[in-house]
Amino acid sequence: MFSLSKMPSTTSVLSAYTTLTASAVLVRTLVSEVQNMTNQLIPKNLQDKILSKVGIFIGNISSQITLIIEENNGITPNEIFEASKLYLGTIVSSSAQRVKVSKAEKEKKFATNISKDEKIIDIFEGVELIWELKVVESQKTNCDDGYFSLDKVEKIWYELSFIKSYKEMVMKTYLPFVLERSKAIKEENKVIKLSPLGSYGGECVNLDHPSTFDTLAMDPEEKKKVIDDLQRFVRRRDYYRRVGKAWKRGYLLYGPPGTGKSSLIAAMANYLKFDIYDLELSSMRGNTDFRRMLVSSNNKSIIVIEDIDCTIQLHNRDDGAHNYNDSESQVTLSGLLNFIDGLWSSCGDERIIVFTTNFKERLDPALIRPGRMDMHIHMSYCTPSGFKILASNYLGLEKHYKFREIEELITEVNVTPAEIAEELMKSDEADIALDGLIKLLNKKKEDCKEKTVVENEVDEKVDETNKEEIETKEMKKRKGNSRRGGRSKRKIY
Repeated sequence: MFSLSKMPSTTSVLSAYTTLTASAVLVRTLVSEVQNMTNQLIPKNLQDKILSKVGIFIGNISSQITLIIEENNGITPNEIFEASKLYLGTIVSSSAQRVKVSKAEKEKKFATNISKDEKIIDIFEGVELIWELKVVESQKTNCDDGYFSLDKVEKIWYELSFIKSYKEMVMKTYLPFVLERSKAIKEENKVIKLSPLGSYGGECVNLDHPSTFDTLAMDPEEKKKVIDDLQRFVRRRDYYRRVGKAWKRGYLLYGPPGTGKSSLIAAMANYLKFDIYDLELSSMRGNTDFRRMLVSSNNKSIIVIEDIDCTIQLHNRDDGAHNYNDSESQVTLSGLLNFIDGLWSSCGDERIIVFTTNFKERLDPALIRPGRMDMHIHMSYCTPSGFKILASNYLGLEKHYKFREIEELITEVNVTPAEIAEELMKSDEADIALDGLIKLLNKKKEDCKEKTVVENEVDEKVDETNKEEIETKEMKKRKGNSRRGGRSKRKIY
């Protein structure tokens, strides 16, 4: 039973309270002194690192915060998740016990990443950040035509843990750094895609075209102009915004067949790491398809319309009386012009539009004016400098005693880079291949002479015919004048 006689006296309670208070003050003073000494002797970053280690060791997570980075944000992909995946693949160290390794076909490098429930530590500005990949598998029941099936569903996310006091730094500095770093990694590892763009477009494929500006048999000065223009274009984002223009550029490639127009497009794509969209006008039903294509195409891309002068018959903007057949494309010149520089052309950034043609003079001037086709590039017949590039590409030759003869012949005849390349591919023996090329060039020279002779003979016959016609007209004119003169005299007298 409870007895009042056993209760401590008031004096005892006050004495105990006084002792406890004095002890608390003493402990507080000691802690304050220790903190002051610690701050003087140990840097703050090292203090936080020690506290973080101690906290993890004793299981105390009260000083930490964990960010959850899920794969999807609702129905849309989470950008920071994809960025984290790319970034973590570059910092996987030997301390990780399990590392995922993969490699896609035609890729040069192995891709690495952390595996399920594996932790990896990243040090950023002296702060320790702990990443962990979490994967939860579940089953989803589907019903298809009355049959039930179970599908395996994975929920994937990253957990990023760190000391709470660094939350602002992580949100404002670290995560933006991860985003920017992932963009750089993506550009380094980007596989260029070639995609059809039209009403009946199919799936995209990897662009494995090996053409580069180094291997392109093109006039060096013209090549430098193109490279300088491309470099100027890609770094002018703010400039285009300041002057009020959509961030796009138009190139017209014109010249005879076989002069390397398609190779130049591939070299541009490889140089900029831009995807290519091949736009087939004949597959389009009408002008409304242009808007859908612009929206479906990505930024940093090249939209190509090859042989635009003969793809379809572009009807004039003022031709309102034209009757269309059901199977005929209803694309008009006006629709194409709006596609190039109309309001819808500004729905994307960093786009290049390329037209190719064998006959520049056949194109409507409105289609190729500055602002639509900003740079006109003449793809000419092969030059001596272009031949040297081809000889280096196909035969590995920088010099040869037969080069001088070949270069002289090239200046006398019209020969395309494709024709020269075909001859150089016929033999691995340099002398045999060059002899075959000399034979081709001499044949072209003889054909050119014969053609010139024939043309001269035709011109002479035309001149004789024209001379006879002129003389006949003059004689008729004189006879007419003499008759009119005689009639005038009879009237006078």
